[in-house]
Parts: sequence; structure tokens; C-alpha cells
Amino acid sequence: MAFFTVDRKTPANSAGRRQLACGETLHAAGEEGLAWRLQRGVLRLDSPHADGRRFASLAIAGDIVGCETLLFGVYTFSAGALTDCELSPWPEGDPAQAGESLLASLARAQQRAAEILALRGGQAVDRVLGLVRLLAEGDGRVVLPMRQEIAEITDLRFETISRIVKQLERSGVLIPARIAGVHATRGFRYLGQG
Repeated sequence: MAFFTVDRKTPANSAGRRQLACGETLHAAGEEGLAWRLQRGVLRLDSPHADGRRFASLAIAGDIVGCETLLFGVYTFSAGALTDCELSPWPEGDPAQAGESLLASLARAQQRAAEILALRGGQAVDRVLGLVRLLAEGDGRVVLPMRQEIAEITDLRFETISRIVKQLERSGVLIPARIAGVHATRGFRYLGQG
């Protein structure tokens, strides 16, 4: 099984790709910039608010972020890495395929919006499991955001998140896993139960 590692010394390579470490900012709302395709990782999107940032959505591998810059010239949301991320400029390649790519990304984003809305209501354990399912890769590997980020995404308290993650570990739903470049308390194998 291959795990990705991020070279934090090189923010971009010759193909224009960018790599972000967990906690780094891709862009702030109101800034000018490019649209990006998220190749790997998870970004948190926040809308500007008088009190600071306010959780708006998540972007996961395959999503296009910042496409509004093509229409408005600036980013609508701030984007920060919840996990190590790799991005490439968008659109890439054939302009005809870029339109299809954008439509597919918009359809996924709409579905994800419904999934994220579900993360903010109902039983606490179901909210956390919903986020785990959303972030789990095909092989079951999952890198959880920091506990405070999970609390903000699920609209739960930090203490509740810590208790539920431990409960999921004890029940065998989440198995701690070593993932290169990821803090030991955030890398897991999700067994799909629950």
C-alpha cells in the first residue's frame, strides 16, 4: 500500500501543481487567483463573517475549487488544508472536457452540500461517522481533521468529538494506522461498520 508524503519545501512544481501542508491556506475570500482541482486531500471552505471564519463546506479529491474567479475575478470562500493536499491549476487540457469536468464537479458539490448539512444534525456519533465516511478513501484509509475542525464541521463540542473517536476506536470501527506525514492521532483505517 502506497502512502503519499508531501515535500513541504516545494510549493509548486514545473506543471504548476501546489502542495499544502495541513493547516496551510490556499487562498482567502476576496483574493484574486486561479481555479484549482484538488488532486489529493481535504480543504475546508469558509465564508467571511464579522466574527472571523464560518464553516461553509468541504472540498475533497477531484473537486474544483475557486472556479468563481473565472466569473467574478476573486474567491468567494477562504480555503485551508485540513489534511496535506495536492492541487493542480484548472482547467487542465482540452477546453471541451473542462466544461464536462466542471459540470461533474458541480454535481458532486451539490451532493456533498446535502451530506454536510446532514453532519450538522442528528445523533452525535452519526455525525462523526458521516464525516468519516465522506473522507474515507476507497481502501478505507482516512485522515481525520483536527478535533476542533471536526467539532466545527459537525456543530458538536470538542469534548464530544474526542469521546466519540475513542468510542469508535474501542468498537473497532476506526483502527489507528500509520500514515506518512500524518500525526498518529489522525490516521485511521475505517472498517465501514456503524
